[in-house]
Amino acid sequence: MSAGRPAVPALTDPGRVRLGTLAVVVGFLAFVEFTSGIIQGFYTPLLTDIARHLGVPDADVNWLEGGQAMAAAIIIPAFAKLGDMVGHRRMLLVSTAFTAVASIGLPLTDNFWLFLLAWSLQGFYVVWLPLETALIFARSRPTGHPAVITRRAAGALVAALEVGVIAGALSAGRLVGVLPLSVVLWVPAVAVTACFFVILFGVKESPELTGGRFDTGGMVLVAVALLGLTGGLFLLRVNGPGSPVAWLAILAGLALFVPFVRWELRHDDPLVDVRMFTSPSLWPVFLTAGLFGVSVLGAQAPLSTFARTDPAVYGYGLGASTELTSYLIGAYVLALVVGALLLPVVTKWVSPRWALVGASLLVATGYLLFLPLHTTYVQTVTNMVIAGIGSGALVAALPAAAAAAAPMGQTGVATGLTNSVKTVGGSIASAVFGIALATHAADAVQGTAGSFSGYVTVWVVCGVTALVAAVALLFVPRAAFSDQGGPPAL
Repeated sequence: MSAGRPAVPALTDPGRVRLGTLAVVVGFLAFVEFTSGIIQGFYTPLLTDIARHLGVPDADVNWLEGGQAMAAAIIIPAFAKLGDMVGHRRMLLVSTAFTAVASIGLPLTDNFWLFLLAWSLQGFYVVWLPLETALIFARSRPTGHPAVITRRAAGALVAALEVGVIAGALSAGRLVGVLPLSVVLWVPAVAVTACFFVILFGVKESPELTGGRFDTGGMVLVAVALLGLTGGLFLLRVNGPGSPVAWLAILAGLALFVPFVRWELRHDDPLVDVRMFTSPSLWPVFLTAGLFGVSVLGAQAPLSTFARTDPAVYGYGLGASTELTSYLIGAYVLALVVGALLLPVVTKWVSPRWALVGASLLVATGYLLFLPLHTTYVQTVTNMVIAGIGSGALVAALPAAAAAAAPMGQTGVATGLTNSVKTVGGSIASAVFGIALATHAADAVQGTAGSFSGYVTVWVVCGVTALVAAVALLFVPRAAFSDQGGPPAL
């Protein structure tokens, strides 16, 4: 080769081959998250129709949400740990198989209890995003830039998820008007079945498997503790603060975390390395996930009912029609997509830590703006878009940050914990908000609408918890969640 002549890059540059392969894997996993979005968006417009199909009152559909939340409490820690031990792809396949079987069971029964069982088992999809994040991080480690690649991938996955939510909600609304419900319910079943084969043929296993023996004792302890806590919170929301059974379940669940922590500290290969909760880089992430669950899981139903409340009758609310309310929800979901896609762009200019802080401040701003600005549809949409952009970034950033800060061999557990504590935060918020909305002042107009003081409580709690999360993230070390060196050229 003559001097000064530019070198011709090798046709089989291993770095670019790895990145190209990862891009293909992310594409397949984006379909998985699109399917997850279909599950999350498809059934919501059909809940009244489902209640009529099963011959139960509308209030009984609350048991569906409660059953799935309690199932998720068991699924996430078990499958996250097994992902690190035997393979993230393998557990992704197993969880998808369970979700597919449960989804197929829904249109095949009109018995409420069988439907509740299938609906609860469908909750296996909650572990998909943590497993996918851990898999991408493990697969991208050889590139030398796993953190930045995982953030970019997580943004794409969450965007696919939210597009799936929109597609699911729109298709359900259209189909239920022209087809029997028993036929309409096959749509998610077909999508999840296709998802299984996409993973089977399109995704390769993580290169890093820890092996070992599963911590059955820890699993039993944490499962019973989480079942008691989430079940008690659900009963508190349904039966009110006067229910002694609900409080006993909550106290029993909280008490069981003490022997669980002691067991885990003594175990050679614990289900959850509880020492991660004292890590300078991880404890703010877990705290943020729990506080974020308050708004992203607990506040959506109150915001929808506030939009439907007639101000001519109650003196507050928007009096929006079903169609206008669906547009409001759609604007929020689209804002989530924007926030998820902006995450990798923003982290080119600021550190991941500051991106998380900024996202939390956007959530806080959106909800606190409701205090002075809640009387018009435009004001409400504006507030929800601001909160939605921050929320979309957090949905993508939290598991990616946990993966980047996790100890070797604990990636799945760390990403799974972000979902676990987020679910607990949402359950607590749901119970608190339900009680607040049911509490009317003595001289207030009462009826089916929630109280205005309850809605103010929702806005304040969501805004303040997001502010607390932003402050907590300031304690994260400056270089946390970042790779050594610059980002890869893609």
